[in-house]
Amino acid sequence: VQLVDSGGGLVQPGGSLRLSCAASGFTFSSYHMRWYRQAPGKERELVAFISNTGGVTNYDDSISGRFTISRDNLKKMVYLQMNSLKPEDTAVYFCNAVDIFNRYVYWGQGTQVTVSS
Repeated sequence: VQLVDSGGGLVQPGGSLRLSCAASGFTFSSYHMRWYRQAPGKERELVAFISNTGGVTNYDDSISGRFTISRDNLKKMVYLQMNSLKPEDTAVYFCNAVDIFNRYVYWGQGTQVTVSS
């Protein structure tokens, strides 16, 4: 089982990044997916959720309207499109998978996003 996060980097305020999470070793279409982030000195927080079919999405209020979560079940990928980035979005972003029966939980290794001029 593996989740590999990628796509982070350094971006100026107002810029955009697209994070990717590649899944392998499990039945991806049976897992709800989430993106979390953790800023230095802070707890990990939920950013976005997408259901196993992609039919339901939810976002934290702090990023609503700026970020979009999506998934491709054939490619076993989940994405986080981040627009209008702010310095307070700086954090390590983690992909998370939880099966639809809440039995199994997997995490990606994280990808650093830094928003700075």
